[in-house]
Amino acid sequence: MRVVLLAGGEGTRMREETAVRPKPMVEVGGKPVLWHIMERYIHFGHSDFIVCLGYLGNYIKHWFLDFEAMSHDLSLTFGAHDRQHIFHNPQHRPEFTVTLANTGGESMTGARVKRVQKYVNNDRFMVTYGDGLSDVDIERLVEFHKSHGKLATLTTARASSRFGILNINDDGRVDSFTEKPQLDGWINAGYFVFENKVFDYLNEDASCVLEQEPLRRLAADGQLMAFRHEGFFFPMDTYKELQALNAMWDAGKAPWQLPRPVAVGS
Repeated sequence: MRVVLLAGGEGTRMREETAVRPKPMVEVGGKPVLWHIMERYIHFGHSDFIVCLGYLGNYIKHWFLDFEAMSHDLSLTFGAHDRQHIFHNPQHRPEFTVTLANTGGESMTGARVKRVQKYVNNDRFMVTYGDGLSDVDIERLVEFHKSHGKLATLTTARASSRFGILNINDDGRVDSFTEKPQLDGWINAGYFVFENKVFDYLNEDASCVLEQEPLRRLAADGQLMAFRHEGFFFPMDTYKELQALNAMWDAGKAPWQLPRPVAVGS
């Protein structure tokens, strides 16, 4: 099943990093967030990716073009007429296919998905964002989608406050402090599974936002189901959140990390 990754936004709330590279290429634990997301799909047997490019899309193209060189030790021989190279430790080489598609610098999410329809063909496919990490069970998600027979499934996660909550008594004393508590609501965490007919709800107009009219129409038609993910989900929207993700990684407490992550970089 093909996996469409939305990687075209500007990431305006973390310009410390995104002035020079797109947000999905910001690194956590020395690897781009986009690669962490791809690792999870590869782990569950989904290794055919379509990356929707936009802002600084060539940065992502160059990263994949250099993937082999950045993933392994290598030896180079320079001669008068050509250059030869040997990659070492080939047993660690992941097997995957990636299509890098320019979907417009200003396009919204729905337009980006619609513009890669030609690469999806007529198959069921998955879509997610390139800027959030989760330990979602892709196999359970796909089985849930198959079980209900509707056109679309989105993954929901528990909403959490971006700020700590203070419990203050009448005289101003802080009785307790709760850091980023979970709330009762559920939010869209991405990790969609779509039947091909979902393309009928999208259009290539740059203003088409997947999360607005298309999902609302699917819901109104009784074609949208929610897979409830009770585990870890952490969107990376700000530099502070990037720091938090790196702190989890450095402490060896990264919930999204797989038992045997696919090797990349050094």
